Amino acid sequence: MARFPRSPVQRLLYTFYSAKTTPSSSPSQTAALLLGNFEIRHFSAGNVARAKDDKEPWWKESMERLRNIGISAHIDSGKTTLTERVLYYTGRIHEIHEVRGKDGVGAKMDSMDLEREKGITIQSAATYCTWKDYKINIIDTPGHVDFTIEVERALRVLDGAILVLCSVGGVQSQSITVDRQMRRYEVPRLAFINKLDRMGADPWKVLNQARSKLRHHSAAVQVPIGLEENFQGLIDLVQLKAYYFHGSNGEKVVAEEIPADMEAIVAEKRRELIEMVSEVDDKLAEAFLNDEPISSADLEDAIRRATIARKFVPVFMGSAFKNKGVQPLLDGVLSYLPCPVEVSNYALDQTKNEEKVTLSGTPDGPLVALAFKLEEGRFGQLTYLRVYEGVIRKGDFIVNINTGKKIKVPRLVRMHSDEMEDIQEAHAGQIVAVFGVDCASGDTFTNGSVKYTMTSMNVPEPVMSLAVQPVSKDSGGQFSKALNRFQKEDPTFRVGLDAESGQTIISGMGELHLDIYVERIRREYKVDATVGRPRVNFRETITQRAEFDYLHKKQSGGQGQYGRVCGYVEPLPPGSPIKFEFENMIVGQAIPSNFIPAIEKGFKEAANSGSLIGHPVENIRIVLTDGASHAVDSSELAFKLAAIYAFRQCYTAARPVILEPIMLVELKVPTEFQGTVAGDINKRKGVIVGNDQDGDDSIITTNGKGEFTMEYKEHLPVSQDVQMQLVNTHKASKAAE
Repeated sequence: MARFPRSPVQRLLYTFYSAKTTPSSSPSQTAALLLGNFEIRHFSAGNVARAKDDKEPWWKESMERLRNIGISAHIDSGKTTLTERVLYYTGRIHEIHEVRGKDGVGAKMDSMDLEREKGITIQSAATYCTWKDYKINIIDTPGHVDFTIEVERALRVLDGAILVLCSVGGVQSQSITVDRQMRRYEVPRLAFINKLDRMGADPWKVLNQARSKLRHHSAAVQVPIGLEENFQGLIDLVQLKAYYFHGSNGEKVVAEEIPADMEAIVAEKRRELIEMVSEVDDKLAEAFLNDEPISSADLEDAIRRATIARKFVPVFMGSAFKNKGVQPLLDGVLSYLPCPVEVSNYALDQTKNEEKVTLSGTPDGPLVALAFKLEEGRFGQLTYLRVYEGVIRKGDFIVNINTGKKIKVPRLVRMHSDEMEDIQEAHAGQIVAVFGVDCASGDTFTNGSVKYTMTSMNVPEPVMSLAVQPVSKDSGGQFSKALNRFQKEDPTFRVGLDAESGQTIISGMGELHLDIYVERIRREYKVDATVGRPRVNFRETITQRAEFDYLHKKQSGGQGQYGRVCGYVEPLPPGSPIKFEFENMIVGQAIPSNFIPAIEKGFKEAANSGSLIGHPVENIRIVLTDGASHAVDSSELAFKLAAIYAFRQCYTAARPVILEPIMLVELKVPTEFQGTVAGDINKRKGVIVGNDQDGDDSIITTNGKGEFTMEYKEHLPVSQDVQMQLVNTHKASKAAE
């Protein structure tokens, strides 16, 4: 299946090879003569082109034979099991181990003890392998919503992805989240319907769910031979071959003719595939409408074009656990997912007011690399880099555009889960790691000849907080070291100090997220910590416009303080992507322009703590319309204080309300318990927004609060009685101080 746009010579050979009157007839004598004893699949278009044109860049074939992919899915859909099989078949590992690590080893990509004990992926892990002379960089990501940042930063740097769906569970809540992330970063993808050996497996139901719930324009490129305990193999609808997987670990793929009893369904599903691709590919549509015969090569070409354009999602099938369907999926990665030069990436030119610059994606340009993940390794900070353009070499000097620092690359490695292999250089399209480079996640590195930065990734807001403190006072240093490290590694993990109680507050995406970090502090830093009750991350906002006019004037001998600010605050429109907006609409020089940043800083600082319950204020727009200054007494401090007091002055008049985090929950329960569960959801102030039937089960989708692991959706106002209760509690705690 692996291919690229063919040269005329290769297309001629392929045409002869494909020109069979029936599936059972032998190739013509001419084709046999031309084919000789070599294998068509390994005939390189790049070599033919090079024979004709020696001026072709040295990197072209290398780039064409490179894939950067991620494997993402809902929790427990089989991502890590699939990656384990991929590594085995590509020769990266020589034994298959299962996810829960009952044999004391565990899956290769789950290198943390906690991952092996709990049977879940906590950190995304990178590896690389070779399949049919193609190099594939793979990132295995967590499925649990609490570790969603790991998926975000992996998809930010990948060229393609595999969305794994369970043939029994179908499209689940986290499948929708992962698919949304793939859309956000414009990642072409394949779908893989896994676990066809399980009782209740129904790939066609899952395909319909992908079309309705994920809005995928998709069709199957394979048909399973049997299901559940009778699952034997797969029929490839493009090549029209049946594949069976023999050997102790399914390593021997045997191609046979299509079973006679399946010819009708194969013809039906192949026509459906051609129709779906024709809707989004003009070239195939023309052949289809003219009733021209569509060869395997034509169909494969069209699927590739449509997939790379993100107009089509080819659906593969199999059972990773039973070692069936993984090798054809790997062929699909080579055939349908893009190489680095087929993906458009752009940077922001800092010398031209962040103007968008399209990157060539080739090693010929200046170095542009993005640090997308940090880890504290055995030898210091390990920084994962995606090289978008140029070449990075060990010993080179590179510039961190975000900080302006010039750094030498002391060590360059390729990652294989928690193992590393030293390399001397890496070029555009590759994913590598460097040691001893101090930076933050999201920093951009160049060779200094350009000042480009890559766009940042989406970081969701934390939804839950815990108070933590070390049991022993002597371990405070290690405790602080652990929190600093985790905060640097994970942008969704925040650490703060409660000004009222003096407690250290950790915030994250859910209970499991925070529990994992508390456990890691104990294991990795040998610090026992006590954990307080979970605290909901409320927010405050305003509901109407309010004017402010505040004069801050202080005379205490010598230079005084003088600053007057006038303007108004108003709520931002619903669904606004920004939480705080400041606009200076002063005409003239009522306030000197050098004091405006201090005023903005003052308003931002004031918005960190609302007067209702002391939580941050968001969805607010502050407009400065007038003011006054003094030639001697005005200063940045005076205007900053004026802004803080002005905010407090007008806040009550803007009718503030408290916002609570709303979660998107999906519950799957037997139909007979539907009423009981719905009643319990209503008691917890949940709002049921959908109810689907899946066999004997009901799937209830809610917006609400509860004791679940959930996906954060948004903050919405609390009811009046809850607001009154929260405000009274806050006032009582302040009075007791």
